[in-house]
Amino acid sequence: MAEIDAGEVLPNDRVQQMVADGEVTQMHRGHAYAEAGDTFEIDGTTYEVTSVDHRTLGDLTDEDARAEGSEDLDAYKRRMEMVHGGNFEWDDDSDVVRHVFEPVDD
Repeated sequence: MAEIDAGEVLPNDRVQQMVADGEVTQMHRGHAYAEAGDTFEIDGTTYEVTSVDHRTLGDLTDEDARAEGSEDLDAYKRRMEMVHGGNFEWDDDSDVVRHVFEPVDD
């Protein structure tokens, strides 16, 4: 367990604000950027990474998309294409890592 910078798991200030607002509770990334038990802080609130799971893009569901701040999986796919520009193509077999986190009660 380590204290990490929120930017390690959450790619930008907008996503960090969505976490602080309770709109995002997990983040898929191309690699593992944390381990279960790691903590990070946003606006004075500490969050704990509760699980880190290896998956494929094809494993993602509407529920996953909502946990990452999108309306559904189609909206999530469109967001990924927009965020990554021409460097992203959805491939169900692509490996990703899900980081799940929650605020820690003081």
